[in-house]
Amino acid sequence: MENRVKVSGNLILLVLLFCSIATNAQEQPISNPPVKIPKVHHIEPLYIDLVRDLGARKGEKELNLAGDFKNTSDYSEYGVLAEYEFAPIDRLGLEVETDFSFFKRISDAQVIPKNRFDNLRLSAQYSFYVSPKYNTTLAIGYTQVFGFTAFEDLDDKPLIKGLQYCPFFIAAKRWGSSIHTLIFAGPIFKHRFNTDYTNVDWQINTSIDYAIPNSSNFVGIEFNKEIVDGKFEMTMRPQGKIQINKALALGLVAGFPITKSKEKFSSFFRLIYEL
Repeated sequence: MENRVKVSGNLILLVLLFCSIATNAQEQPISNPPVKIPKVHHIEPLYIDLVRDLGARKGEKELNLAGDFKNTSDYSEYGVLAEYEFAPIDRLGLEVETDFSFFKRISDAQVIPKNRFDNLRLSAQYSFYVSPKYNTTLAIGYTQVFGFTAFEDLDDKPLIKGLQYCPFFIAAKRWGSSIHTLIFAGPIFKHRFNTDYTNVDWQINTSIDYAIPNSSNFVGIEFNKEIVDGKFEMTMRPQGKIQINKALALGLVAGFPITKSKEKFSSFFRLIYEL
């Protein structure tokens, strides 16, 4: 009993001490606000989204909801994704993304993809070079992708069917006050659990955008290029972003395949909310 009273007394003293420190900290005036690290404003492409703003500052947070529609000669694909991204420290961005895909047959094709929780993506991105003098930022990053089994196959197949390992490099430059260019490139290592080998594909994404003066709106074009199984594929995506208010923005994207024979017109939207 005596020990319990002693422990309780010590706990009360500890709580009171913590409250006293917190109160004193709140009462003390802040003489100098924290100095923000340099950051160059770059327009972020809407389809191949970056993990976080280049040169991210600690405490920045953002929530994205997006929808994707693709039409092929055999089926239509409807995609939905949700992203949460944040910067725990200066220049480091982290992101969690979930993707769902749903398919509808539009031809006599016997086999089409099955509805599924497509991927879980965990990403990190670090801006290692930020130059306000040259309006340039360089960054490296990594995305770990978990691929999931289709809903109707979950009874007799593993939940996770494979992994993708995706290191990447980003280079961005602003030309004057309105023209923005960006390169996002890297390999994609794909490993399916029922195989003993790993495929290596490549992604090379480039974009050029024009920031509309005296606003946060922009228009631009994104070129998404891939080398899949040794074959080059490219889709051109004109796009625009409308800033609805200080925290909320809407991005609209159209997709026109340049090399893919089966894929036709596609559309994409992204709702962006700064927390």
